[in-house]
Amino acid sequence: MSTTQEATATSLLRFATAGSVDDGKSTLVGRLLHDSKSVLADQLEAVEHASRRRGQDAPDLALLTDGLRAEREQGITIDVAYRYFATARRRFILADTPGHVQYTRNMVTGASTAELAVVLVDARNGVVEQTRRHAAVAALLRVPHVVLAVNKMDLVDYAEPVFAAIAEEFTAYAASLGVEDVVAVPISALAGDNVVEPSRHMDWYGGPTLLEHLETVPVGSDPSAEPARFPVQYVIRPQSEEFHDYRGYAGQLASGVLRVGDPVTVLPSGQTSTVAAIDALGVATELAWAPQSVTVRLADDIDVSRGDLIAAGATAVASKDIEATVCHLSERPLHVGAKVLLKHTTRTVRALVKEIGYRIDIDTLEQRSGAEGLNVNDIGHLVLRTAEPLALDPYRDNRRTGSFILIDPADGTTLTAGMAGEAFDTVSTTDASIEEDWV
Repeated sequence: MSTTQEATATSLLRFATAGSVDDGKSTLVGRLLHDSKSVLADQLEAVEHASRRRGQDAPDLALLTDGLRAEREQGITIDVAYRYFATARRRFILADTPGHVQYTRNMVTGASTAELAVVLVDARNGVVEQTRRHAAVAALLRVPHVVLAVNKMDLVDYAEPVFAAIAEEFTAYAASLGVEDVVAVPISALAGDNVVEPSRHMDWYGGPTLLEHLETVPVGSDPSAEPARFPVQYVIRPQSEEFHDYRGYAGQLASGVLRVGDPVTVLPSGQTSTVAAIDALGVATELAWAPQSVTVRLADDIDVSRGDLIAAGATAVASKDIEATVCHLSERPLHVGAKVLLKHTTRTVRALVKEIGYRIDIDTLEQRSGAEGLNVNDIGHLVLRTAEPLALDPYRDNRRTGSFILIDPADGTTLTAGMAGEAFDTVSTTDASIEEDWV
């Protein structure tokens, strides 16, 4: 069996849903779970009971996803809700994200690890401002596949011209953002048309149902085609006579494939060695691929600690100057000069916000310079200076090792999610000026 076949033997799709308020997104997710037989009997009974209390004859499937009391009372989605289900063909992790403008940050959270985004629109309203916003966020996060689900087709008499016009407008806009793979599906979440089962009302549509596309869209990539990145989470040194010479580095392979005998570089120090052994669940193996959790042993006794990155293949650049596109998640504004903690994979370092280059108008994608700070939901461009060098890949090349978060050092609150650009001004020593600012 090849490395690719071994790594993809169990197929898993992480996907996120997004849509404007009242476009029927929670109903769509509920329909997807219900019709794919992914709802437990007691859950369905509870939903049916709640629906009857509201005077509804049919179960309100949106109640399967809107779990917070405020969500049920207001009839909206507020927080990201994760749902896990499976069919005979694939396993799924679904991130149901809110539709309100003020919860754009929640979509960033839900879509950050997604391989596919389902963007929902109301067939009566077509592509609206929030639709473009969601498409732009998906493009910024490099989500490789986008599905346009044109919902409520039953309310426009299942008219093909309505669907065609919406699909054409959205596809053109997505292409302008650099999104290459867009599939449009006409659906009615309330009636179940083209969600799991083909619709008898839209015989003019010859494409897959939503679930069929989710089951068959290509996911993942060939790990052997990516450079190996192994963030060290823990150093294992057993205190026993039997294993007194054992020194292993435990963690989860972020990308690529590591093999015994591979030459590697430890970053940010730049020391080099060779992979001497790989242990997976206590058993020696010749290779490991992302996202396996393993213990790696090196041929040389060099200084490696938590937060270091063991890299093979194209080596990441270790730098203390970071340019990044960020989405600000906190209600507290972020200003130039802010002292923050930057967490990248397993490493956390002190950092300063040196510059806010511009803020992106998410509706027009225009770069507005002169921003004094970033407020909640703002997407912009930062220049950061860290106290110690970090080995970040460009986000466009590696979503795992190209992403980071900024943390408030006072209380540990997550402030900002970042997507690194090119590293520059390579250095290899601690920045004394940053340390002085923190004293």
